[in-house]
Amino acid sequence: MAETIRTSEKPSNSSSLNPPSRIICHVCQKQFSQYTCPRCNSRYCSLPCYKSHSIRCTESFMRENVVEELRHLQSDDRTKRKMLEILKRFHSEDETEPLDEDVDDSILSDDTIQKILSGGEVNINDLSLEEKKRFQRALASGELSKMIEPWDPWWLKPAARTICLSKDGAQLIQPMANREDLESDQPSDIPCGPKTPLPSLHKLISTEPSPLLAVHLVDIIYSYCFTLRVYNGDWQSDAVGSAMVVLSISSVLGQAGQPETVQEALCYCLEQTCSPAYRHVGGLQFGLALVDDITNLLSLGSPALICMLCDLQKMIMAAGRELKSKKQRKLRKSETKSKLKLAERKVYFIMCWVHEQPNKALSSLAAIVSAEKSSLMEYGGNKSFPRTEKNVAGNKGKALIEEM
Repeated sequence: MAETIRTSEKPSNSSSLNPPSRIICHVCQKQFSQYTCPRCNSRYCSLPCYKSHSIRCTESFMRENVVEELRHLQSDDRTKRKMLEILKRFHSEDETEPLDEDVDDSILSDDTIQKILSGGEVNINDLSLEEKKRFQRALASGELSKMIEPWDPWWLKPAARTICLSKDGAQLIQPMANREDLESDQPSDIPCGPKTPLPSLHKLISTEPSPLLAVHLVDIIYSYCFTLRVYNGDWQSDAVGSAMVVLSISSVLGQAGQPETVQEALCYCLEQTCSPAYRHVGGLQFGLALVDDITNLLSLGSPALICMLCDLQKMIMAAGRELKSKKQRKLRKSETKSKLKLAERKVYFIMCWVHEQPNKALSSLAAIVSAEKSSLMEYGGNKSFPRTEKNVAGNKGKALIEEM
């Protein structure tokens, strides 16, 4: 008996004695329908037919899914704004580029996209061989990077020059009436300062602080700027990975090193930037641009530096919390936790030290860093840097911060 073709929308009861009937796509009227629109129950055969069957229907369906997903995420306003901006940008690109059914240059097949639209999770193993090839080509050509909006460092924004903290270094309390105005100007891009007052150095150590702390600050600033630029400003997406990058770049935080000059500190950081592990990021030119970031942060004064160090402390503490939930070998996990704990103490100590430094001293340090960049560019032209291994290996036995 020939298979029955139906065009009505009434469901049919199928059984072993009554084979299921097939319904023609309501859009193209050529292919058998495979899917049903969740909004109007219209039957369609492919993604192009789904997009063209009803603009009002597809937009309302996507909007409801986004709103529902945002509810489950329980994210902050900043994350919601980013999500909406991505959706608006994607929608505008979709309108400016008309659909050409004769050319299929999409990375994913219709079935895979349909699975994503239905709420299913898709990973690299779910893709077919052809889809994997398309994905790798798009990744290598930089096509996927166009979907990521370049991050604008917060220390380069005008609002960074107006950061205000209390006399004890803690963040100021904002009036409730001004919260909406603050959100409209997006000051949340700038990290907040400490919630509690910073103690005096005399309460943390019994001796005078080391004169090398200014050099160590340069090392820490470089590692922070490096990590945020690599993660496009979003270290929260991978706190453990971000903290590990900081420890690998900074000799002070990751190797218990104590560089004695600004040149030694910068050379070690540039060596790590040009190493095989991070060479793909940008090499020497990227590292020299980070030196400019150090100068900019130092020129902003102690409030901006305290906010930066507070953000770095939050990153390290978040990495410690995430590490507890991850399954790793106990020995390796214990070593990483010890490194993170020591690094967090050093960052907090440097934060208290910066709070007591006059802006004039920080400006002088910025001038020294700027002058060192010129000499480092000469070394960079010869593909060599002053050796700094003695600084790392020879000072491992020394403690930068006394136990509190």
